[in-house]
Amino acid sequence: MANPEIDTFMVNERKTSKLMIRYGALIGGIVMLLAVLTAPAGAADCDYVNAVIGYACYADPQPTVFRQPQEFKDSFLARTVYARVADLTNVYPSPSSATPPVRNVGDGYLWVTVMGRVESGGEIWYQINPGEYVRAADLSMGEISEFIGIELNVQPSRPFGWLVSDGVRPSSAPGVEPDTTFARMSRYTLVQIFDAKLDDEGWIWYDIGGGRWMKQTHMSLVNISQRPEEVGPDEYWVEVDLYEQSLAAYVGDRMVFATLVSSGLNRWPTNEGLFQVWDRHTATKMSGAEGKVDYYFIEDVPHTMFFDYDIALHGAYWHDRFGYKHSHGCVNMPPKASEWVFNWSAEAENDLWVKVITSDPLHYFRDFNDGMVETISGDVYPLGAADEADESSSLELIGDRVAWLLEVQANIRWESES
Repeated sequence: MANPEIDTFMVNERKTSKLMIRYGALIGGIVMLLAVLTAPAGAADCDYVNAVIGYACYADPQPTVFRQPQEFKDSFLARTVYARVADLTNVYPSPSSATPPVRNVGDGYLWVTVMGRVESGGEIWYQINPGEYVRAADLSMGEISEFIGIELNVQPSRPFGWLVSDGVRPSSAPGVEPDTTFARMSRYTLVQIFDAKLDDEGWIWYDIGGGRWMKQTHMSLVNISQRPEEVGPDEYWVEVDLYEQSLAAYVGDRMVFATLVSSGLNRWPTNEGLFQVWDRHTATKMSGAEGKVDYYFIEDVPHTMFFDYDIALHGAYWHDRFGYKHSHGCVNMPPKASEWVFNWSAEAENDLWVKVITSDPLHYFRDFNDGMVETISGDVYPLGAADEADESSSLELIGDRVAWLLEVQANIRWESES
């Protein structure tokens, strides 16, 4: 039967009460549980189960887990233009090259905020600061990411996340080639996880519903975490997962928002630990590695929250590679997501807590499969075997396999090359 796309913002928590089943096809001898429903596929109160059952629908409206965040009415992001400056660009005090330049920007990764556009002497010029102009040919206009993340109405009962690859097709079973009968899926598509299995190379495949399986290399997940002991039951905190390259925001024990991030590259890793935001700015300049090949100077970095000395959560308008490592140590966020966290945490009675972790790559099996790892070939073994095994133990081979799986998983979030 057809495999309709799931409405990602209307995925419901499953409840066992008042459940009604609508069949995708009539199967002889099978009786419908309550009544034949006429709810459309993918409706707010229906979830796809499998090809035999079709959609499971609810008699009563169920609370949706996710909702799309609303943009802030007073946001400056929509009216701000950012641009990259070419190496060795001269900056002039007026829109004319007849006067000597006030400075040369040098070479590096250089971004500015565009304040205005002027036509002078048959040329287009842009103002980048008070009393500073550059030729239009020396600027490359940027576009900020439209991705923001998701707000949560209720606590999710299972992991969820986003695709971080674009135009990929799901597979009809774990460990097999993509199924051409499925539509290609866009980057940043939100999905829930219903099952997981390991292939023979140690990669995890996730069941994302509708008979679709996706290899983990195309995905970044969010998991529910326990509140740190240091954080009060009503305090605001975020968890940055370096393995999944995701961020979840909490009030006490309840998750309220989640998004993708880009943490430090392996050369400049983001430190793990529990921190608190000690300084925050609506916009600020950032620079580093002066005199080196990786020198950068970025104006007006939006919604910056410093938590580990000079390491910060902040919006990154200069790239759209969220879900992959990309930074010099800071936690890059989609600009609209950093704005959300910045404004939300401003309401907190105490400074925002920031917990940075590297999650267990096999967390699904630990949290949702009773600690048992299941492979596509049907083998099942305990996740804790790697710690329990010794030379005389019957778990030795299993322990070696789990340790090998952890090694395979170690660098899933490749360094971004762009």
